[in-house]
Amino acid sequence: MADAALRVEGVTKSFGAVSAVADVDFAVEPGSLTCLIGPNGAGKSSLLHCISGYLRQDRGRILLGDQDISGWTAHRRAGRGLATVFQVMRAPHGMDVLSSVMVGCHAWTRAGFVEGILRPPWQWKEEREIRAEALKALELVGLGSRASHSAGALPLGQLRLLAVARVLAQRPQVLLLDEPAAGLRAAEKTQLRHVLGGLRERGLTQLLVEHDMQFVGAVAERIIVLDRGRLIADGAPAEIRSDERVITAYLGTATV
Repeated sequence: MADAALRVEGVTKSFGAVSAVADVDFAVEPGSLTCLIGPNGAGKSSLLHCISGYLRQDRGRILLGDQDISGWTAHRRAGRGLATVFQVMRAPHGMDVLSSVMVGCHAWTRAGFVEGILRPPWQWKEEREIRAEALKALELVGLGSRASHSAGALPLGQLRLLAVARVLAQRPQVLLLDEPAAGLRAAEKTQLRHVLGGLRERGLTQLLVEHDMQFVGAVAERIIVLDRGRLIADGAPAEIRSDERVITAYLGTATV
């Protein structure tokens, strides 16, 4: 895949004697929605954290577009267009929903401490741009009407959407999500599914780690399966359903 949005090449990560990720290779097509699945301990989250920069791989390369970001910090990767939504998000107490999303704009703003004191003319323009970007992100996840509400008072489903909106405000090229459907009720999962589908239609590349097989089957164009740190299957949901290695390793009677 010459024009991959994200490429993982031979990534390996161990914790002591335990091999969490073992020589994994794959490329993600621009504008696609890919799910990364596997049994507990398969190395899914470890791999996602290596991609995001919150863990440093022992070997291998990670490329965002044609840029090798293997040695970059998580902050630098975010500035380059790689955004991450984690499963656990602390409710931002003391902030309204809009302000919480505006924080995500830090990846592309240029105002710093000195500018905050001096208030040059360009900063006023940037503040208007930040507000507009945050409102746009809230509309994309269906929280536009909640902009003035307390962020800390949101239910879990809306809090998860708020996390998505915050990273959308970073203007990402690739969005990583770690178990976004975890703990959500059926209606909240449906809303999240529609949001992720809408982002895919807008051309945003997404890579999800997820345990909920029904959710995976509803959103995934492609599924990558890990078992004991190794990639054992990669294909469309229909292919994964009938793959004996996947059935043996993970799915059992569950349906994708």
